[in-house]
Amino acid sequence: MSNTKKALLVVSFGTSYPDTRRKTIDAIEQDLQAAFPDRSFYHAWTSGMLIRKVAKTENLLIPTVAEAVDAMIRDGITDLLVQPTHVLDGIENDHMKDCVNAKASSFESVCFGAPLLYDLSDMDQICQILADRFSYLSQKEALVLVGHGSTHEANRVYGELDRRFKDLEHPNIHIGTVEGTPSREDILQVLRTTAPVKVVLTPLMIVAGDHANNDIGGGDEDSWVRVIEKEGMPAEAVLSGLGEYPEVRQMLVEHARKTSFSSCISA
Repeated sequence: MSNTKKALLVVSFGTSYPDTRRKTIDAIEQDLQAAFPDRSFYHAWTSGMLIRKVAKTENLLIPTVAEAVDAMIRDGITDLLVQPTHVLDGIENDHMKDCVNAKASSFESVCFGAPLLYDLSDMDQICQILADRFSYLSQKEALVLVGHGSTHEANRVYGELDRRFKDLEHPNIHIGTVEGTPSREDILQVLRTTAPVKVVLTPLMIVAGDHANNDIGGGDEDSWVRVIEKEGMPAEAVLSGLGEYPEVRQMLVEHARKTSFSSCISA
C-alpha cells in the first residue's frame, strides 16, 4: 500500500468561452480537488475541436482523455478516480470510458463517478435546485431549460426530467433540447397551449457556451428567444451554465465520493 499513488481525473466536454469556463469547468475542478486532497489532479476534455481551438486562440493546452491517461501512467499512478462533468451518460461519457478502459490494466484500480443526471435522485435534486433558483417566476411565467440533446439513448433523460418537474408540481417548467427531443417545436406547442405571460430560457448544460450564446439567447432570427418572441410572448435568456451553481458542483463531488465497487475495475 505504501507504493499506492492516487489520482483524480476530471473530464469535461470543454468550451471556447473563457468566462463561462472559469465559472463552470474550472470551478468544478477546484471543488473536486478540494474534496480529494490526497489525490494528484489531472483534467481532460473530450472535444478535440475545442482543444484545438483554445490552443490556437488562448495558447491553452488541454489534454485529451487518452493523453491524460498516458500522463498518469508515466507518473506512476496506481489508483485512478475519474469524474465526468457531463450532464448525461451519453456519447461523450461513453467515449471517456472507452479511452480510460483501453489502458485500465496499467492501473491497480479505476473508478468512475456518475455524470450529473444518472438516476431519479439526481433528477429530484436538479428539479429542486433549479426551481429554487427561479422561484421568483410566477406560475403565469414559463421557465424553459434547454439541453444539448443527443442521438444516444440517454436522451430519454430529458423527457423524464420534464415529467419529474410536473410530478413535483412545477407545471410551468419545461425541458427542450437543441439537437434532440423534446425539440424546439415541441416546446413551442406547449407554450402556445399554456400561453405564459413571459418565457425565461436558460441552458440545461454545464457551460453557457456556443449553444447558449447563439442557439438559445443569440440575436439571430432563428435563436430560441427570438422565435418565441415572434410567437407573441416576451422572452428572456438567462445565460448561466449549471456549473455556476454551487449545489450542482456539490452533486458532482458527491458522485465522485459514491463510486461503488461495481463502477471500479481492479487489476
